[in-house]
Amino acid sequence: MATTTAAVKAELNGSENPAWRLLGFAMLAVRFVQGWIFWGGGSRRFIYAPSKLNPHAPSWMANKFQSAMPGAILGMNYLVSYLLHHFSLLYAGVILFSAAELVFGLFLIFGFMTRLSALVSIGFSVVLMLLFGWQGATCIDEWTMAACNFAMGAALFLAGSAVYSIDGRMMRRNPALAGRTWFQWFGSAPWSPERTRRLSLYAAIITVLFTVLTYNHYRGSVITPFHGGPVSPAKHHISLSNGTLAADGSVRFTAYLNAGTPAEPANVIDAVLLGANGRALERWTGLALAALPKSAFHNEYAYNKFGPGYAGITAKMGARALIALPASQPGLRLISGRYTLVLHSVNGHAFRLPIQR
Repeated sequence: MATTTAAVKAELNGSENPAWRLLGFAMLAVRFVQGWIFWGGGSRRFIYAPSKLNPHAPSWMANKFQSAMPGAILGMNYLVSYLLHHFSLLYAGVILFSAAELVFGLFLIFGFMTRLSALVSIGFSVVLMLLFGWQGATCIDEWTMAACNFAMGAALFLAGSAVYSIDGRMMRRNPALAGRTWFQWFGSAPWSPERTRRLSLYAAIITVLFTVLTYNHYRGSVITPFHGGPVSPAKHHISLSNGTLAADGSVRFTAYLNAGTPAEPANVIDAVLLGANGRALERWTGLALAALPKSAFHNEYAYNKFGPGYAGITAKMGARALIALPASQPGLRLISGRYTLVLHSVNGHAFRLPIQR
């Protein structure tokens, strides 16, 4: 009789627990979609679009990371900048991240080490939010994906995968796994109602805070009015700094494309040097800017760059460069004083840099 009671108890605590099986059925679609999302990201790079892992290809992942750098939060912009300056670390990071997406995505699809895989997917979601959450020209697409993946990962961590899963098969073959601590936290062993209730409340609070606070940062509409974000994902902006002006009118300055969509480059089609009275002293037309040699651009990063384009200067998101404009007026001699360099984009936006000579 004692043996029979123990067997029934083990069965209810293991793979045949009715509540645990119902949770497994309820989470089947979520488990598959979450797994497919991350498996798809890894498989594209390793199998279907390997050019993403080719440092010499335009689709190399470093370009995507650099395009996200201006709006990355909580110090991720500094981390990306550091990696862009250290190729070995950057390449290793891209490979490891892609491999982890591939492996843990497959684990979720097949329900193996489900809770561990769910935790890893939550980590992916946090990283993606901090890096790309600000992007999306018409709506914050990357924020939406990261927030949903975070919530899906939390639900999978709580529920595990009882049915149509490797975890479930392991439990049926070895019911003692239900009592193993490592399988309770990494696999899919059923939890007690008290633990499930407590952790579900914690997960709900963390998920709500993660979702609401990041949305408020990127778009407001929570405790502040709606806004386009600290960094605009739609309107290109070029930050100008470190301007120096020679007596002959040649100018050197640093330009940083720190806002806008990565889908299209920014284009500068006109540059003007203004005197203190606002009068134009020099002008570089689109043709003159397009004729600049590549040596006039000293780019900080090897991926997205400033350079001569078909109608002026062109730049991709996240590009930062020291740019030298030659004197445009022969025989010009500038006196000491205040001047302003103005760059005009093809969209009609003007970017100003005060220069003291």
